[in-house]
Amino acid sequence: MHEVSICQHLLDLLDREAKRNKVTRIVRVRLEVGRLSCLEPEALSFAFAAMAPGTVAEFAELEIDQPPIRATCQDCGATVVVDMRFGSCAACGGVRLELHGGAEMRLLEMEAA
Repeated sequence: MHEVSICQHLLDLLDREAKRNKVTRIVRVRLEVGRLSCLEPEALSFAFAAMAPGTVAEFAELEIDQPPIRATCQDCGATVVVDMRFGSCAACGGVRLELHGGAEMRLLEMEAA
């Protein structure tokens, strides 16, 4: 379960940013987790809830966004939304798709009190 190590890195990042900005309490954290990232949002939420006590994010609400995966079809040039790595083009049925994202994890926002 690599969500635990990812969560530890996230909490370390939040702690550094809180210190840098002279913040003592974070109340909301918003992440973007790509659908192809191999991270399970439920497991990440569980790890965050288990690991946040005693940190600056102890009472923080964790929000996880999972944006759709966009791709460009190399056959027809259409930009389409796919739900898996090896999807097909909704416009022409082609399978030569160039994916644009989907494997990332980003800290989008943190809200302090």
